Amino acid sequence: MFFINSFLLGVGLAMDAFSVSVANGLSDPKMKLRKSLIISCVFAVFQALMPLGGWFLVHNLVTHFQKFEKMIPWIALFLLIFIGVKMIIESRREDDDDATDQDAEKLGFGALIVQGIATSIDALSVGFTIADYGIFDACICASIIGAVTFVLSYIGVRTGSKIGDKFKGKAEIFGGIILIIIGIEIFVKGVFIA
Repeated sequence: MFFINSFLLGVGLAMDAFSVSVANGLSDPKMKLRKSLIISCVFAVFQALMPLGGWFLVHNLVTHFQKFEKMIPWIALFLLIFIGVKMIIESRREDDDDATDQDAEKLGFGALIVQGIATSIDALSVGFTIADYGIFDACICASIIGAVTFVLSYIGVRTGSKIGDKFKGKAEIFGGIILIIIGIEIFVKGVFIA
């Protein structure tokens, strides 16, 4: 049951990373395999580390984490809207320029790290749900979450790349809109539904 619960937790947490991976694939239809793997790895690492961070906070700094938890939806909203608007603006600039080799560098490592944080920051609260686990079980759970996120993110990037080739210039705008919608969804769930 532990493994099934960890797997399902991983699927639930990976949905934002999957959606952002699709957006990344859309913005770069000729994405190389190496870059797809890097994107998937970054999302997997953040999705695995955040629940462990939450577990650590629960066991050591519970009162401080509860104060910070209210800010999580605001941080995710800001980061994803910022990246989404930036993608849309850059797509408009590239319509004016004749972008050829720039396509391969659209998503820099810094932007990818910000995406990783934004899509996984709500996973900090998973630390509360796994708080009764020992450190070994918490690490195994986090590893399963990371593995599930890696697979789903990779599928998302490759799917987005294939679809993005059909949409060419509009793909990056669409990807930016997806990021903004995800940011709003995280914010609404965190502020109004929670």
